[in-house]
Amino acid sequence: MSTKTKTSKSEEARVGTGTKVTLYVVLAFLTVVFLGPIFFIIVNSFKNKLSIANNPFALPTGELWAGVENYAVGLMKEGFLWAILWSFVITILSVAAIVFFSAMTAYYITRVKTWWTSALYYLFVFSMVIPFQMVMFPTVKIADMLNLNNPIGIVVLYLGFGSGLSVFMFAGFVKSIPLDIEEAAVIDGCSPLQNYFRVVLPMLKPTAVTVAILNAMWVWNDYLLPYLVIGLSTKYKTIPVVVQSFVGSNGNRDMGAMMAMLVLAIIPIVIFYVSTQKYIIEGVAAGAVKG
Repeated sequence: MSTKTKTSKSEEARVGTGTKVTLYVVLAFLTVVFLGPIFFIIVNSFKNKLSIANNPFALPTGELWAGVENYAVGLMKEGFLWAILWSFVITILSVAAIVFFSAMTAYYITRVKTWWTSALYYLFVFSMVIPFQMVMFPTVKIADMLNLNNPIGIVVLYLGFGSGLSVFMFAGFVKSIPLDIEEAAVIDGCSPLQNYFRVVLPMLKPTAVTVAILNAMWVWNDYLLPYLVIGLSTKYKTIPVVVQSFVGSNGNRDMGAMMAMLVLAIIPIVIFYVSTQKYIIEGVAAGAVKG
């Protein structure tokens, strides 16, 4: 082997090592950026108010009892336990409605080729780029007029706001399903509804799971829509809205209890995400087809 070949290989090895080191540094930085706030919340949930105010980034030192008190105060806060229940109810109903109706809508507008189904599809796509702030005040006004300031009403609103991305993902997957499968089901005697529920819907499972995961994380963590529609004065408050009530009328904050309740709020959704994250890439890849 010539000296030139050896030199070029060693240079390639050095370049490869340098690229890996750079990649690891970038990944480590992003890990700190994304996990830093979560670490900050967990640490401060075990500290008293004075320690949080004086040195919020320091580790708790001999303040275990302060942490226990923070969690006890938060759990005893009026409405928090009910907020956990209503958060679960609203999230489950909203996700179920989004998955069920978005899948049916995407199937129909994909299989029925008319000008208005195409227009409907592009309206769903267009809805994804509209910021919520642009439609916030009309939404709140209409919700008040239709008496939607209750769990069922907010599920309807979540269905409207969550359908854009969901229909887009389902439509991409439906386009990849061969028509021969559905034609064979029709020959076997399936009606259109039987064709959908017995043949098509089971095949939509990867995308349905992905849509459910993404919307569950969004609905569970959402603060603005429940605050604007349900408000602070009703019994249907969700966890993010109740956490906001730890801020007093004069701006006084019980930061310890607030941090403790934020920890309890993120635990269910983190467990849910970690246990189902493998389905996200699978579902996105399944729907990434040419239409």
